[in-house]
Amino acid sequence: MPTGLKSTSSLITVGFNVTETAPGVFTQSRIDLQLNPLDNEVFVVQAINLDCQTPDALAGVNTGTTGSLSTTSQLAVGNLSNSSVMATAALRVRAAGFLDGGVAFEQSSMETPPSGLDYIGIIATNDFFIQVVGSGNIGAKDMSGRMYGYRAKASSSIYAALVQSELLTA
Repeated sequence: MPTGLKSTSSLITVGFNVTETAPGVFTQSRIDLQLNPLDNEVFVVQAINLDCQTPDALAGVNTGTTGSLSTTSQLAVGNLSNSSVMATAALRVRAAGFLDGGVAFEQSSMETPPSGLDYIGIIATNDFFIQVVGSGNIGAKDMSGRMYGYRAKASSSIYAALVQSELLTA
């Protein structure tokens, strides 16, 4: 348990999904955690699992599906160098120069934290965002996932610092 926080729930899982509005078009969805800001309620994230839809395997064409989860709205799929991005995932099929469907590659941020970590992040505002974009695909792609954590109450000073820190990374 992070210092200055008091757990107010047991483990909660939050499932989500986002689908491109059209093939190759960046799409973002907002997921409401229904936190109570009057009680300085935050969400302590313990683990995140992201699953991107498999990209199309097209002869001679590199394709991919990339997604991320962030605490603030993004203009593109994020990467872990951005402090508001908590998780990323990417599936790619490399087929440029091949007559067949190519070779698939998977890349993702750590889906579950090592046993030494109490948490991987804290969401202080009422929502989080999920993003997806495909490249070179014929059809629209999606990303689904699940976030694991619990609700906690923060002291006024810690809550104010967490909210300010989160909003400054936007």
